[in-house]
Amino acid sequence: MGYTKWIGAFLGYVSGGTLGALAGFALGTLFDTFTKSSDASFESNANRAYGNTAEDILNRARQSQQGDRNGFLFSLMVLSAHIIQADGKIMHSEMEHVRNFLRANFGETAVEQGNNILLRLFDYRKQHGEQSWKQQIGEACRQMRMAMPEEHRLQLVAFLADIAKADGITAESEIRELRNVAYNLGLNPQVIDQMLSLGGQSLDDAYKVLGLTKDATDDEVRKAYRKLALQYHPDRVATLGDDVKEAAKKKFQELNDAKDKIYKARNL
Repeated sequence: MGYTKWIGAFLGYVSGGTLGALAGFALGTLFDTFTKSSDASFESNANRAYGNTAEDILNRARQSQQGDRNGFLFSLMVLSAHIIQADGKIMHSEMEHVRNFLRANFGETAVEQGNNILLRLFDYRKQHGEQSWKQQIGEACRQMRMAMPEEHRLQLVAFLADIAKADGITAESEIRELRNVAYNLGLNPQVIDQMLSLGGQSLDDAYKVLGLTKDATDDEVRKAYRKLALQYHPDRVATLGDDVKEAAKKKFQELNDAKDKIYKARNL
């Protein structure tokens, strides 16, 4: 199941009310901005019938990658709206975290459009109530699970964890909703504890990043690190764009920092 299908399914599921026009807004105006960095040769070939030349094969690959990127970004907006309100408040710091991400990578127009999508989703949640909203978010996550490879889902959850940490306080309600999102995305909810511990300064944080306790053997430490290094390697999200890959590099470095703390403490 592709990204386009899940987005269509989600927008159809929440159609009406304040989201009645969201499909055109999100898939039109917003994605025009998200894709403005595509060069003219790609756009000139996007609507013609493809043959089997090397150029046509390359264009098909690029079109597929752009679809992955668009789907990832829309998924991020939908789930950001959920996590931002998880503690019952809309914090400026969390909103600004999303705005800064859009601003840094797509410019001010994308900031305005992304902000409008968040506000529409907030309004929809308010009008339809928590039960309806959470049911729809759960369904959206299940659609994403079918559309996204695991490495994309992991990076998506990593962004959401950063949003929850943006105000310096991660409430229990935020952690609970992050775990629910991870579960519905087909991931082990434990990944949330690992991601919330990334960047921590203590040895305890380092063990949490690897999903271990201080009682773990040296072999268990090595095995856990190797597994995570494969899962979180930046090359695994290369199709989502350079900006997402750069964010993955930061997470990968934080993983290595945690490993180094443990190795140093154990003289490995």
